[in-house]
Amino acid sequence: MIPVTELIRQAVKAMGKAYTPYSGFQVGAALCTKEGKIYQGCNIENAAYTPTNCAERTAFFKAVSQGEREFSAICIVGGKDGVLTDFTAPCGVCRQVMMEFCDPETFQIILAKNEEDYCIYTLREMLPMGFGPDNLA
Repeated sequence: MIPVTELIRQAVKAMGKAYTPYSGFQVGAALCTKEGKIYQGCNIENAAYTPTNCAERTAFFKAVSQGEREFSAICIVGGKDGVLTDFTAPCGVCRQVMMEFCDPETFQIILAKNEEDYCIYTLREMLPMGFGPDNLA
């Protein structure tokens, strides 16, 4: 897996691309495939709110649209007007997307304030009773 510090750097870069004219709350994500390729994502707001897309889903959808299906980790950063002040956890919809493509026992979710202050959780910890493909087997 790519070093955590590199994922944090890539997530911060992605945050700078966020389109947030309504909330001003920018989020960046860096998704790492099992082979070590990184896909960035940022949140993209919409005046109608419902079509807004989170950074995490942007990264996943970019990766999946390029044929990727195996992931090891995602780093998520965020803050008002691009200033990182606290941890930014994924919303429920993003956690459900992660459940579709990731092993909940091993997939790591890194929440960071900066390169020195971060926490790592498994998807299972973030979504303890998650519903995924195995539930339909």
